[in-house]
Amino acid sequence: MTAQNIAQSTERFEAAPAEEDRYRLLLEAVTDYAIYMLDPSGIVTSWNPGAQRFKGYTPAEIIGQHFSRFYTPEDRAAGVPKRALETAEREGKFETEGWRVRKDGTRFWAQVVIDPIRTSSGALLGFAKVTRDLTERRAAEQALRRSEEEFRHLVEGVTDYALYMLDPKGHVSTWNTGAQRIKGYLPSEIIGQHFSRFYTEEERNQGVPQYALETALREGRYEKEGWRVRKDGTRFWANVVIDPIRDERGGLIGFAKITRDITERKETERALEEAREALFQSQKMDAIGQLTGGIAHDFNNLLMAVMSSLEIARKRIGDPKTLSLVDNALQGAQRGAALTQRMLAFARRQDLVLTQVDVRALITGMTDLLQRALGPSVSIETCFPPILDAVMADPNQLELAVLNLAVNARDAMPGGGPIVIAARKEMVTEWTADLEPGPYVCLSLTDHGTGMSEETLARAMEPFFTTKGVGKGTGLGLSMVHGMTAQSGGRFILHSREGEGTTAEIWLRVAQQDVAKAAPPVTAAECDAVRPLTVLAVDDDGLVLMNTTAMLEDLGHTVIEASSGKEALAVIRNGTAVDLVITDQAMPRMTGAELAEIVATERPDLPILVATGYAQLPDGIKLPRLSKPFGQDDLARAIAAIFAAH
Repeated sequence: MTAQNIAQSTERFEAAPAEEDRYRLLLEAVTDYAIYMLDPSGIVTSWNPGAQRFKGYTPAEIIGQHFSRFYTPEDRAAGVPKRALETAEREGKFETEGWRVRKDGTRFWAQVVIDPIRTSSGALLGFAKVTRDLTERRAAEQALRRSEEEFRHLVEGVTDYALYMLDPKGHVSTWNTGAQRIKGYLPSEIIGQHFSRFYTEEERNQGVPQYALETALREGRYEKEGWRVRKDGTRFWANVVIDPIRDERGGLIGFAKITRDITERKETERALEEAREALFQSQKMDAIGQLTGGIAHDFNNLLMAVMSSLEIARKRIGDPKTLSLVDNALQGAQRGAALTQRMLAFARRQDLVLTQVDVRALITGMTDLLQRALGPSVSIETCFPPILDAVMADPNQLELAVLNLAVNARDAMPGGGPIVIAARKEMVTEWTADLEPGPYVCLSLTDHGTGMSEETLARAMEPFFTTKGVGKGTGLGLSMVHGMTAQSGGRFILHSREGEGTTAEIWLRVAQQDVAKAAPPVTAAECDAVRPLTVLAVDDDGLVLMNTTAMLEDLGHTVIEASSGKEALAVIRNGTAVDLVITDQAMPRMTGAELAEIVATERPDLPILVATGYAQLPDGIKLPRLSKPFGQDDLARAIAAIFAAH
């Protein structure tokens, strides 16, 4: 009910006194509004139950009192009650909100309307005053404003997320600090612009921004990761969430969009995935290496028996036809031995003799050999710096590695072309998975052939993997180079792209100045000069032991056989005169190195030669070694080298 209604009712009271009781009952029934009248000076002349309920005064307490007592002391001192009546009289109405005071002194927030009451002739009779208690509504509004303000501060304070709103068509309507930091736009630069400018050109052409809004509208949410574009044109990997915002009736107001820059996380995940892949590849290669090394070792023992038997049989055969068959068999066994050496090279178990190697001199010395092996369609170009440090390597194995790589390069260029062999010095400053810090020489071979796909490149160093036809390659060339460089303390790297050629890099450690060069090979005269010896031959493999004995006896030596380290020690401790011990390394219960350690303690003057298919003996054991499979000439040279040193 408004004050104007009351004024009209008053006039009716004057015009129709019979209706007075009915209007009085109406006013007294209203309890949510204070409805009362003032005389022209502001004195209360009527008081309804609503006024009594939330102002606390009974009619007897307030009628006849000035209405200014409902105002705060501050408002009374400022003359607010008087101005309210003057405004109502002058303008026909006064309306405001403000604090009012109850009888008990407590305050409430009130909405106040004051209307002048006039006679039909226009004379002022007084004022109708309607007051409504809005304390709860104001508290709710203030709480809402505080909540909105706090939320606004919260959104503005977030810097790790871009939080902003879009209108229903996708135009930016709000912009927080995080959005400015991540995307680079100021609010004045982006508000009103379409959010599609954050997408890549490819995605805009595909309609991805519109699809995102449609999906959010249809499904209630849209979430995806992808590349987004900053103001400066740089890209970042983002996690994006879009939610529709609706009003109480379900109408679409716009969209809430949250964007997070997760480029660093993506890079970390990518690096972790690469590390996992590298670990998996390393574990796979190690597993294959262990299996390959074990097979090669056992196969070496078999080849040892075949080759040595064929060599001895060859000396005793006079029939030329039979001799040619033996030569063929011997050649096949030698090729098998070469195959096992490649397998051992991959498994890092071949016998390397690491010495100072001048890479420039080695490549220069084998250029003619390379040219003959590669044919006239391929040319060899070299590129070396004026000064290049010597490296630690086995020269024979390094030559074989270069030859393998050159042949692969030739096969990758069916039409021929140049192969560039180059070298450069590199410095590794931090520990890596396969290199320790220090100076290295990188020897590289580059071709301009067919190159390799990513899948082929990933498997290129696996043993027995080859892209060549059947019978045209063993698949052990690159794996051999990989094993040789790793065993030498370096690494082997392949760079290749399909249709763009391949570069193979062999990284080798620079040799220290105090490392001795390789000893000169034993001559035939030195072999012949060795006197007949009593040799203790030790091997747990009966076939190998029998053939070793046969070769030694054919060389003029007396042989005592032992099938284990325990039997060998028994022979030595029995006082049997022995000039030399030749022992296998890989024996059960007591290895050759363990046998040598005991013999060195009990008979320090007795030389020992260890025959092994593996590359290394235990740490601290330095003994002459003979690599399996060995022939009679290899055996004779090893014996001669031992006694030449003594």
